[in-house]
Amino acid sequence: MKMQEVLITNRTIIDVELEIIPFEMEEVLVVAYGTTKKEYFTGSAEMVSSENIEKRSITSVISALEGYVPGVQTTSGGGQPGANPSISIRGIGSINASFAPLYVVDGIPYDGNINAINQDDVASMSVLKDASASALYGSRGANGVIIITTKRGTTKDPEIRLKATYGTSSRAVDAYETVDAKTYMELFFEGYKNQLIDDGYSNSEATTIALNGNSTRESYIEILGGEQYNPYNVSSESLIDPATGKVVDNATMKYQPNWFDEATRDDNYRSDYQLSIVGGSEKSKYLISLGYLDEKGIVSNSKFNRYTGRLNLDSDLKEWLKAGMSTSYALTEQNYLTNSGTAYNNIWYSTLTMAPIYPVYEVNESGEYILDSEGKKIYDYGKTRPYSNNFNSIATLYDDSKSLKFDNLSGRVFLTLDTQKDIPFIKYFQFDINLGYDYYHGDRLEYYNPLHGDASSVHGIGSKYAYRNLSYTFNQLLSFKKVTGNHHFDILAGHEFYDNSFSSFVAEKQNYLYQGFPELDGAATTVYAGSSSDSYRIESYLSRFNYDFANALFLSFSYRTDGSSRFNEDYRWGEFWSAGASWRISEAKFMKSSKWLTNLTLKASYGSQGNDALLNSDGSPNYYAWQSFYSLGWTNSSYGGVWLNSLENKGVEWEKNQNLNIGIESEFFERVNFSAEYFYKTTSDLLLYRPMATSTGFNGYWDNIGEMINYGMDFDLSAQIIKGSFNWTFGTQLSYVRNEVTKLVNEGQEIIDGSYIITIGEPINSFYLPTSAGIDPLTGEQLYLIKEKDENGNVIDERITNDYNEAAQYKEIQGSRIPDFYGSFTNSFSFKGFDLSVLLTYSVGGYVLDGVYSSLFSTRDAGTNYHEHITRRWEEPGDVTDVPRLVLGQVNYTTDARLVDASYFAIKNITLGYSLPEKLNKKIGMNTLRIFFTTDNLAIFSKLKGMDPQYNFFGGQNFSYIPLQVLSVGLDVKF
Repeated sequence: MKMQEVLITNRTIIDVELEIIPFEMEEVLVVAYGTTKKEYFTGSAEMVSSENIEKRSITSVISALEGYVPGVQTTSGGGQPGANPSISIRGIGSINASFAPLYVVDGIPYDGNINAINQDDVASMSVLKDASASALYGSRGANGVIIITTKRGTTKDPEIRLKATYGTSSRAVDAYETVDAKTYMELFFEGYKNQLIDDGYSNSEATTIALNGNSTRESYIEILGGEQYNPYNVSSESLIDPATGKVVDNATMKYQPNWFDEATRDDNYRSDYQLSIVGGSEKSKYLISLGYLDEKGIVSNSKFNRYTGRLNLDSDLKEWLKAGMSTSYALTEQNYLTNSGTAYNNIWYSTLTMAPIYPVYEVNESGEYILDSEGKKIYDYGKTRPYSNNFNSIATLYDDSKSLKFDNLSGRVFLTLDTQKDIPFIKYFQFDINLGYDYYHGDRLEYYNPLHGDASSVHGIGSKYAYRNLSYTFNQLLSFKKVTGNHHFDILAGHEFYDNSFSSFVAEKQNYLYQGFPELDGAATTVYAGSSSDSYRIESYLSRFNYDFANALFLSFSYRTDGSSRFNEDYRWGEFWSAGASWRISEAKFMKSSKWLTNLTLKASYGSQGNDALLNSDGSPNYYAWQSFYSLGWTNSSYGGVWLNSLENKGVEWEKNQNLNIGIESEFFERVNFSAEYFYKTTSDLLLYRPMATSTGFNGYWDNIGEMINYGMDFDLSAQIIKGSFNWTFGTQLSYVRNEVTKLVNEGQEIIDGSYIITIGEPINSFYLPTSAGIDPLTGEQLYLIKEKDENGNVIDERITNDYNEAAQYKEIQGSRIPDFYGSFTNSFSFKGFDLSVLLTYSVGGYVLDGVYSSLFSTRDAGTNYHEHITRRWEEPGDVTDVPRLVLGQVNYTTDARLVDASYFAIKNITLGYSLPEKLNKKIGMNTLRIFFTTDNLAIFSKLKGMDPQYNFFGGQNFSYIPLQVLSVGLDVKF
């Protein structure tokens, strides 16, 4: 509350209207090993409160950061129940090491599963973005830090909270626009006819053969699997008008297949129930919470269940001794689907690419379903289909299974010695001991049935994985705080030890005797069985010095040295530091009298950090980059013995970051807050593969030889536009980041991976594609632009070719996924007991190489569906279009023409609530009662219907679980 002076005079009753200082609760930040007020902080950090976290119907608490923290980008995470999004803070910081931030829960780095954290247990999340904010966490904080603080008890009487939310989910991204059965039959006929013409047949001959076949060539319906897959009531010979190539007018569909509708479920609900009890006394406080989440995906047999429990205790054992603990348990159970790639058992691939003429269930000649002895429909496994024969992806939802179960246990214990007695010198010290542990055990079972689908040739496959991960962190911190006049000192010194151990067991068997028994004991043949274990340790020493003069001038220095077991002993230790300063100009004498400018702060920081989170090519942690690797032949393999497959390099060391941050923070009229920050981050000694001469027998070895920069700006504006009985608060954020690779193995060296390239002077993972020159209006052929360059990269000749193989030798850099800028808008309204909040997010610029969209133009495989845009194809000389002539068996080559603008605008969250008046609450024995409606991902607008613009950070797109729109209603009661 704001201090006020009230004139009493002779009054016996004094009315005082308490005035709340705007944004007061947002001023306190949880930072590395402590807390601070935001205006005193020299680094870059933002906090998200529990109020904003609890608005979202999300599984992973990290998703709640989107739209509230400038400089933070998240992927959609897809709609797979239980999936976690990826997160990036101020750009991509590495090529072959992780760029994920460090998670800290209740003061200790967290190694558990993020989706095991109950979002209703979270009090706040702080995001540390620069070196001054995160350097004290050393190597593990190189990519930023997300500090999660859970709720604690109070000194008040016990309060019970019950919260129940129930909702339904649907797809947030519309389906790709594919053709219907009529259009498909016409296009397939046309493509086959054109193929015959290209093979030397005349137009009339090609038409006759396409309709009826001959001794050497099949008819179009025979290629598609036979007459049983003609969905019309007219025979295939008469279905297509030979003069027009169109389906005849009197043809009607015998059945209407919709594969995706068959894959979706009716009971795709989401229910979330929370119970918590908080209370305590002046000396002891407690929080107890229980939670249950049941999230069913929109596709049958996909779900995520989570059971959580938490106990947080705080106690003043003595005047000088405090103790506390945070412990939580979560059981997560997930049924998941194949979520990427072009395997037939990927429901997203098979249902989208299946031509709309094929039935899900067997039908007779009249188009009626054939029933079994129990009256149930029989799946059509497509024995004569040219595409996915002996396979039915809808059946695999029930015949196959993929499940993952995790037990998650996490604990934090602290002890604080802090004397407030007037003992000379000692009274300024505080000693903290903190111990944290995170444990999880996971079991994964994948089963592919023996009768149909991917594993039918080996009569079923089963694989089982068991994971065990245990980590603990133990630190001891000594702090010194003293105030002498206008001089404030805060000094910290400490030691920290971190240990992580991981073990796994995997086994695979084949040849199941019966269908429907997924355990490995049901299979007869062992294919593989193996186990592994890894360990990883860090020893650290840390210190921090904070000083401020009259709450106006602030200086901050931090230093930490880490010793990591990931490196050879000669390169094991890394030294990291930061320095920061800020000046609250508004506290200067010449600004004290200002009534409109209530805060103006300039700040700057610089620091160095390291990154040891090295990765293998499959994304798994690489703990042994400095050692040689050997491979062993499998027991039942034709290969035996042992061989060296990678060379050691004992000189491998830390990737290093140098991070500059300059910012300004301001507040006007105690109602408007504005901040702007510029950052420049250099990452050096990037871990890359240094090539060797093939005569050595090796491709190369790991070495620290790359360099990359990320730079940009973050802007944040919030304003309390209207306050009173009606309140309106508005916020907007905008960020941009630029990325550039500045050094690789050798000058001019490039790292090319399919359609991506990493090269000097360009953003990481830029698109590297042939350049389209459009479609030849005379022939309908795809044309390509070739630019021949000299050794300096100057264009010396340009020409057009229709040869893709030639064009592929002249690929060009065609942009990247990195947007021009991105941001959000927030609006919060309240009137009487009603509250309404709206979160909008957007991104402008960048590209997506949509492989899903591109694949729907391919005619290589008969029986696969087409995108509606293929109807724009070239048909006759003079046509000007962007789709080439349709020819069956034609490979769809990827060029820059398949890049799609990645810009999007999303209505991310809308929450509407009503709280009962206090008087009515008292009558019914409640402290508070609130009912609310919330929607997540109400709408996502992008350039291409069907595309998920937030699929990943590198502009890819895959056949994967789409983001979900969730509509929920809820009740929140405290008593």
